Amino acid sequence: MTSLKLDNFLPYRLSIASNRVSGAVATAYQALFGLRIPEWRLIAIIAESDGMTQQALGLATEMDKVSVSRAAISLVERGLLVRRPNPEDQRSHLLSLSGAGALLYASVAPKALELEARIFADFSAEDVAAFAEMLGRVSAAAAALQTE
Repeated sequence: MTSLKLDNFLPYRLSIASNRVSGAVATAYQALFGLRIPEWRLIAIIAESDGMTQQALGLATEMDKVSVSRAAISLVERGLLVRRPNPEDQRSHLLSLSGAGALLYASVAPKALELEARIFADFSAEDVAAFAEMLGRVSAAAAALQTE
C-alpha cells in the first residue's frame, strides 16, 4: 500500500507556501494601507482596466461572488471605488478606481513589488522565470482537471 506523506505531496506544499506568502502580504497591506487581500486584488485588477463588473472581477481574481461583493462594498464605502451604470448591461454596474483609489494603488503597487523582490531575493532571475513558467503550467493542469 502506498502511503501519502504530506511533506512530500506537492499540492499540499504549494498550498502551504501560498498561505505563507498570502499571510505575509496580508499583514503588510493591512498594516500599511488598511486593506484585506480581496480588497487589494480588486484594486489591482481594476487599476488595469476602465472598469469591471463584479462578475468579471470574480473571474479575473478567481474569488467567489461573496468575497468580491464584500470587498467591492467596502471599497465603495471607503471612497476607493466608484460604481457607474454598465452601458452594455443595465442590470450590472462597472466598478472603477476613484481618485483616492488611484492614489492608493500608486502607493501600494511599489510596496507589492518590494515584497515580491524580498520573497525572491535569494533566487536567480532564471529560477524566478522558471518558477513563474511552472506555476502557469501547474495552474493550467489543475484547471484542466476541473473540467473533466
